Parts: sequence; C-alpha cells; structure tokens
Amino acid sequence: MPLTMVKTGEPNVIKKVGGKEETKRFLENLGFVTGGLVTVISEIGGNMIVNVKDSRVAIGKDMANKIIV
Repeated sequence: MPLTMVKTGEPNVIKKVGGKEETKRFLENLGFVTGGLVTVISEIGGNMIVNVKDSRVAIGKDMANKIIV
C-alpha cells in the first residue's frame, strides 16, 4: 500500500519506489530505498513528515503515493 495509507508512528519497510526515473533517484537520495525503514511522524493535509535513515523528511502527497510499503 502507498505510504499515505499507513498509521502515524508505525515503522514500515519500503517495498518499492515508483514513478519516473528522475523521481525515483530523488527519493533514493533522500533515503527512500527498497528494504529501508520509514515511519510517518505527522500528516497535515496530505503532506507528510517522515523518519527515514535517522532524519526527518517532509514530502508531498504525490511523492508519498509513489512509495509502496
């Protein structure tokens, strides 16, 4: 399921990062890699703050939908 559907505070394993090659590379540079752990910290209006690789990252709803957990 996409990252937008997970519960806040629950660690999830990233199964796939979708989108165009450019988008995939951008997300991978932020730490969203297959097999990595991601935890949603908060969600406001579809935009999310997530913990990934010991850092907090803010991503939009469209980006979060491309991350499958």
